[in-house]
Amino acid sequence: MSTNAVHYGSGSIVSSRANGFTPTGSPRPSRPGQIDPGLVEGIAGGADPSEVSEMSHASAAALLDRVHHTADPEVVARVLTLVDREGVDVIAELWSRSEPDSLPGILWRLYLLRSWMRQHDASIARLWRVGEPVATAASAIAGVDAAPTEDDIARTADSILAGAFTGDFAVALERAAAFTDVVALGLRVEAKRLSSSSSVAAAGVQRQPDKAARLLHTASNLMVTARDFRHGASLWRRGKLD
Repeated sequence: MSTNAVHYGSGSIVSSRANGFTPTGSPRPSRPGQIDPGLVEGIAGGADPSEVSEMSHASAAALLDRVHHTADPEVVARVLTLVDREGVDVIAELWSRSEPDSLPGILWRLYLLRSWMRQHDASIARLWRVGEPVATAASAIAGVDAAPTEDDIARTADSILAGAFTGDFAVALERAAAFTDVVALGLRVEAKRLSSSSSVAAAGVQRQPDKAARLLHTASNLMVTARDFRHGASLWRRGKLD
């Protein structure tokens, strides 16, 4: 089973431009959800930190505003697959150094969560079943059954991110938080099982404590991210997430 941690660390943002996404006055942009090529070309050039921050916030706000004001499914589809098409490194250049209590920072975490869920759907489906063996409020909030398949996880990944752009942004963040909480719990249960089994394992087997420590580290990262999502939801409702 692959249980690699989602790395929410910082990348480098070294670009300027007030708007990171292709501006257009038409209801349907010719390249909906695409990153402005001029922005990408300028990433390696360096920029004043204040310009970097301005660009990060403006690009996140522009993307969110664009999708909220269109019902075009093509726009939504392109925004959902932004990381798939542009590459996570490019998105990292835009938003990864933004604080989690900012719009670009929280969008970065939502995109990473979707990518991780889709790349490890089978493992995460199993962890969900371990962490949430009986449907609870977390199941209802996240929109996940007590025994999801890997396809269910992939659909949930898309649904959470799509909801951030087409529905109530705070609700999407609360769904993301509920989801990561359950997966973190599943990881902690798995770590406990490994630790218990290692105490009676014969000499020469793979070191279970090391595996357990890695699982606990991943769970800790996810719990921090869940708190970030909930805090972001609270800020959004108070009009303070920008």
